[in-house]
Amino acid sequence: MQDKKSILIVCPFPEGAAAGQRLKYEQYLKHWQENGYEITISSFMDMSMWKVVYTPQNYVSKILGTFRGHCRRLYDVFRIRRYDLVYIFMWVTPFGSTFFERLYRLLSKSIVYDIEDNFLEQQKGLNSFIMILKGPRKAKYLIKNSDYVISSSPFLNDYCLDVNLRKASTFISSSVNTKYFTPKKTFNNKKKVTIGWTGTFSSKRHLDLIRDVFFELNKRIDFKLRVISNFQYDLPGIDIEVIQWTKKNEVKDLQGIDIGIYPLVQDEWVLGKSGLKAIQYMAFGLPTVATNYGTTPTIIEHMKNGWLVNTHNEWVAALEKLIKDPKLRQVLGKAARLTVKEKYSTDVIKSSYINILNKVTGRKT
Repeated sequence: MQDKKSILIVCPFPEGAAAGQRLKYEQYLKHWQENGYEITISSFMDMSMWKVVYTPQNYVSKILGTFRGHCRRLYDVFRIRRYDLVYIFMWVTPFGSTFFERLYRLLSKSIVYDIEDNFLEQQKGLNSFIMILKGPRKAKYLIKNSDYVISSSPFLNDYCLDVNLRKASTFISSSVNTKYFTPKKTFNNKKKVTIGWTGTFSSKRHLDLIRDVFFELNKRIDFKLRVISNFQYDLPGIDIEVIQWTKKNEVKDLQGIDIGIYPLVQDEWVLGKSGLKAIQYMAFGLPTVATNYGTTPTIIEHMKNGWLVNTHNEWVAALEKLIKDPKLRQVLGKAARLTVKEKYSTDVIKSSYINILNKVTGRKT
């Protein structure tokens, strides 16, 4: 048995709370421990702050949560030298200059930086508090100066390879546990077909992109829309069901969908997205309609394991056809599930993480 190595994980959100963490590295913590790594997690936000961070107002709670987060980061400063590796997800602190990132770099024996989405581009449609959390300066510094970078898309990885001083960066896809995310679906039209979308307030602008698609589709065929999120959503005249996301009911709520949708605004920021929503839907054996942009076309093969679209009319036509044709839903859904099992399951992806940890800490693979 190799000597144990210690990892300090520096992340924004409490463990198990945010999909960006939960469906990326958090799934592999047990595997890391089984391979001789001792893990300590230091999240900037506690659960109290997490519950209000994406809500409007609640400024006092946000300010207090930010203060507590900075206290945790100061505590880390006094223990960081104990660890063989510091694993930073997104940033060290959300506000201000790169002071904390530079300090952690100075004190750390080695750093692996895991970047989700494209933090080099500002997002539109977020409240001002979240916009500050997405500041690009910290990401740029960490990309350049970390011992190794894990990126969220092939497009972003090209940038990281160019900027990182060690030319050390790898794209690791988002992944899902296919033993947990399992289909529970009969393909027929005995009940109203349900179109489904899942996401947080930060991705609401993508769903807004196809509001008119739902109105046009509603003129042609009967359907239900299920939105699984942390915000309320309204479409007058549409049979819509809004479900507040919970970890407990996540699988059951997604199993109740017949067609998954993954609309994307076509901008530079989206080029950094990993295609997680598409992978989630596909793991459940769902036919997925997605914008033909960014990482998504590397996951979905048009009309083989999903349906890629570009225009308003293509969205309407694809959804109408899938609603009417349960056999096509079944064919695309089964192929989608197989794709995820072969390429995007935790069983497949786990070796990519452990190889990087071993490389950076000097352990033999």
